[in-house]
Amino acid sequence: MKSVLLVDDSATMLMSLKGSLEISGFRVETAPDGAAALRRLSSGLRPDLIITDINMPHMDGLSLIREARKLLRFTPILALTTESQRDKRDEAKRHGATGWLVKPVGGSDLLKVVNQVLTR
Repeated sequence: MKSVLLVDDSATMLMSLKGSLEISGFRVETAPDGAAALRRLSSGLRPDLIITDINMPHMDGLSLIREARKLLRFTPILALTTESQRDKRDEAKRHGATGWLVKPVGGSDLLKVVNQVLTR
């Protein structure tokens, strides 16, 4: 069973994404911000995929991506945000993001991207 770490400061978004992934057979861990996610990763959590919001308190998603890359060099990381500007996508990729999802993302679109990333 593949595992996913979801990171978002919105409890509603976490519940929605987690439900979509669990129904499709993924094991899902969650964190409310980048700092909490980084603590979990530093403690040995090794998900097959990380999906992180960009705009969060305590540690934003770009900082999380940059720091997570030091621990998990090849783990795919998807940036999740309401922003769709090209420069933001480029910035996320420079920090180490594998791909980009724009909120709101439906369950079928989420699963399509997740499956594509995990089968690379």
